[in-house]
Amino acid sequence: MEFSFNKTKILATVGPASNTPERLLALVDAGVNAFRLNFSHGAYSEHQKVIDHVRNLNKEHNRNICLVQDLQGPKIRLGDVENGAIEIREGQIIKLVCDGSLTTEGRLSTIYEGLAKDVKPGDAILLDDGKLEVKVISTDHDMEVEAEVIYGGTVKPRKGINLPDSKVSAPSMTEKDVEDLHFGLDNDVEWVALSFVRRAEDIYEIKRLIQERGKGTRVIAKIEKPEAIENIDEIIEATDAIMVARGDLGVEVGMEKVPMIQKMLVEKCNRAGKPVIVATQMMESMITNPRPTRAETNDVANAVIDGADTVMLSAETAVGAYPIETIRSMSLTIKTVEANASSIFNKTYKINPESESFCNDSIVANACSLARDTHARAVIGMTKSGYTAFQLAKFRPKADIFIFTENENLLTTLNLVWGLRGFHYNKFESTDATINDIKDTLLKEGYLKKGDVFINTASMPINEQKRTNMIKLSVA
Repeated sequence: MEFSFNKTKILATVGPASNTPERLLALVDAGVNAFRLNFSHGAYSEHQKVIDHVRNLNKEHNRNICLVQDLQGPKIRLGDVENGAIEIREGQIIKLVCDGSLTTEGRLSTIYEGLAKDVKPGDAILLDDGKLEVKVISTDHDMEVEAEVIYGGTVKPRKGINLPDSKVSAPSMTEKDVEDLHFGLDNDVEWVALSFVRRAEDIYEIKRLIQERGKGTRVIAKIEKPEAIENIDEIIEATDAIMVARGDLGVEVGMEKVPMIQKMLVEKCNRAGKPVIVATQMMESMITNPRPTRAETNDVANAVIDGADTVMLSAETAVGAYPIETIRSMSLTIKTVEANASSIFNKTYKINPESESFCNDSIVANACSLARDTHARAVIGMTKSGYTAFQLAKFRPKADIFIFTENENLLTTLNLVWGLRGFHYNKFESTDATINDIKDTLLKEGYLKKGDVFINTASMPINEQKRTNMIKLSVA
């Protein structure tokens, strides 16, 4: 039997609609490659159950599903609201106080103590994903801000506050985030996403904490602040992956700017060989409907054509009424686009001759062009650190990419990356024996069939497991 699979990966958020072992397995069977644990919600005991379920699922069903821990970050929110809701009206002058007290008529309260210090007259303050807007008239730089309502409406408890015109002084990792991170590291999560990243230092800080614990967890920088866009090249260099977090990004920079920012971020990440995830509202209507809108299908298709490694679902799979249908629909869209859009594949990049890995990178690039020219069915990499795997994915070969490694944790980590399928392998004998062994595995699994061209990359001598220095073309 012959297998085909989507190259673009699906990351699904787990919540009450999807957190049982049966549901998680059904989602994986429908096409999920990675699960996101949203630490803005849920007790540790709930997250622990999901982690255990996913680890068991991998063992019992021979999968490599990975986990992404999403830290809340310094999300600025309103406190509780008197009677559950109050109205503010256009032109009304209101007070915003920073003491976490109860929000009452004409007096809104935030749990963020730095608000009065961070804003200046003329700054916009957006509430509830930008549905409501007030403009700062004055601030005492301590506890109280006076503001005029520009767009009124209903103020509900604990809704988010965005400060698009202000430099927010809150650190990118709150005490809660540090605590949450340690919980994630105790469980060896493969990826951790840092919210509201503003500069490369934010990434170095979280990486330091991970390193101190001696863990291999990789970092995703969520891009949702104007400052992150200003510092984007340094952030991409510092991080292991990027998430285009279109929700807060749209509120902060204006949603009409998001499409071109998305394309710019994907392009820069592709060039740097760093995975990039497109997130927020991809199949939003499927929270309540069994089918997506045409626009949502187009959105997913465009992210695939842009070159995203991964497309993400939030409420659709966490609390939606149709989580399985959502994944099926998204998966089918990816499959159809990948079958028809040749522009996604066979990228070429100039390799930096100054780079210390120039020789190895050239081997990988040439393996991918050889795969293109010979219409190879598969390109095979062997890796210990994962470096070769990320490099192979960067060139987006049309051939399937199979990665063989003895590092079991790496197998799950790579499941978030475009096109990669991993196998555990620890019998490094002679080069010929190893290549034969790998061929037999892929034939047996149905990933290769007799007569298929396949290309191996490896390091010789093979038992030393150094950087890639060899290409071999074979016919199955």
